[in-house]
Amino acid sequence: MTEITDLRSDTVTKPTPDMLQAMFAAQVGDDVYEEDPTINALEAKAAAMFGMEAGLFCPSGTMTNQIAIKVHTGPLTEVICDVTAHIYQYEGGGIASNSYASVALVNGERGKMTPEQVEGNIRPDNLHHPITKLVALENTCNKGGGSYYTIKEIAAISEVCKRNNLALHLDGARVFNALVASGENAKDYGLYFDSISVCLSKGLGAPVGSVLLGSKAFIKQSRRVRKVFGGGMRQAGYLAAACIYALDNNIERLKEDHRKAKLMEETLLQMNYVESVLPVETNIVIFKLNQKYNDAAFINTLAEQNIRVSAFGPQMIRFVTHLDVTDEMLEHTLKVLKSL
Repeated sequence: MTEITDLRSDTVTKPTPDMLQAMFAAQVGDDVYEEDPTINALEAKAAAMFGMEAGLFCPSGTMTNQIAIKVHTGPLTEVICDVTAHIYQYEGGGIASNSYASVALVNGERGKMTPEQVEGNIRPDNLHHPITKLVALENTCNKGGGSYYTIKEIAAISEVCKRNNLALHLDGARVFNALVASGENAKDYGLYFDSISVCLSKGLGAPVGSVLLGSKAFIKQSRRVRKVFGGGMRQAGYLAAACIYALDNNIERLKEDHRKAKLMEETLLQMNYVESVLPVETNIVIFKLNQKYNDAAFINTLAEQNIRVSAFGPQMIRFVTHLDVTDEMLEHTLKVLKSL
């Protein structure tokens, strides 16, 4: 039987033996008392990498994003983000539920907003409108097919935010994919963002965890919000150890995921059942089927060949490459795609 190739998401990765060894060797304490040495080390390490003052370890990227939004905003305020943004599409309506804030949605290009679009959505000081407080970017852009902002693009949006006294948050769900693809320096992000959510359980392969980064004052307030959200995890250093291992060992290998995604794109562009493919820049491949298959039939056909993929809208399919996708799995997937 062919081994299952799971392309549904890069969240499906499992810890390697070396990562498990690092977890078992972790020194732990009570993180609610800020006494877990491994969590403290992870928070300091991530903050230093991105040129920020402090960090806060949380169970998920949704939690880090929602904490940041709550600290930056509040009732009667508004968040500017792309219409495809994870914080709007995939976090359960948390902006409204947690922060009582509204959302100004921008129709960017594959998930990316321009400075002009951001400026055009800042509300005038008028009692009829919510007060614009926060701009949120996503890197890489999930629904944009793994597109990413460059430092130059981030700097231009940051300038608009500073000029209008707005906070700038990064949902860095796949920020290391963006950094590896662009060749840019993570530390430069600290020059422009007021807060950064860094996810470690996707391409880097940790089983659980994201780190929220910001100033010491911001993280102090975020720690209070994390407590209210139920995010204090006590002896979670075992999880933080996996995240440290991921940061030390699994960043540069993301190039392999990008290579595999490009090979999938090249194959799909030649197939007569594919109407279009979003340009592949990192590890996400999103394509539209023509009428030869509907999305459900296509997914079932691949499942019969032990390939798991995700529906991503009407006639839309998403593949995501990751460290558990071997060269043999890639070869099998390409062979199946060519045979349909």
